Amino acid sequence: MAANRLGARISPDFERVSKQIIEVARGIPAAVIGDVSHRLFSFRAGFQNYSKKALTLAGPAFTVKVRPGDNLFLHKALDIAQPGDIIVCDAGGALENAIIGEMMGRYAESRGIAGIIIDGATRDAAGLATLPIPVYARGLTPNGPWKSGPGQIGYPVAAGGVVVNAGDLVVADEDGVIVLPKADAEAIIEIAKKHVHTEEKWAEQIRNKEWPRGWVDDAIAQIG
Repeated sequence: MAANRLGARISPDFERVSKQIIEVARGIPAAVIGDVSHRLFSFRAGFQNYSKKALTLAGPAFTVKVRPGDNLFLHKALDIAQPGDIIVCDAGGALENAIIGEMMGRYAESRGIAGIIIDGATRDAAGLATLPIPVYARGLTPNGPWKSGPGQIGYPVAAGGVVVNAGDLVVADEDGVIVLPKADAEAIIEIAKKHVHTEEKWAEQIRNKEWPRGWVDDAIAQIG
């Protein structure tokens, strides 16, 4: 399926980050990945996971762009995303209308979608709290959406201050959301995996009151 009309473009056939990378990334904190990727790919603060059951997330981005306050193309994305995909929806950061709620979240889960990230608003907080998949958004409002378009699916979007391409690696947990470019994901996750062991070593040094602190004075000495 592919449609090229401006305002109604749909391109769901794209290369996704590998399942092997996703499995490794799922076990690494988003903060660690953010540190080793030079803090360039984390979403800005303010995105909250409204599910109280599903606290971690990793998978390929399935990108959607909608008109603020309108969810027609988000509905279409839920119909055609593959199991394991993570919907990343650029709704312009608008908070006046929720573009997803409990019923859409339940439908997404029934189709095997791994999670949903909305740069915009959601509603039905009590229902979302019971979902077995994460639903991230920037805020809540009882106002529902319009359903008239325009929009597009499978093209680059801007969400949380980060450019997201279809197939990129999404990782999210209690700290927030990070999206790594597909081409760089394997290398960054390999570094992050090693950094997890470094932090485990630091924790042991702290317990033993042996954590080296000389770098603090060295950094101060370099000022001026």
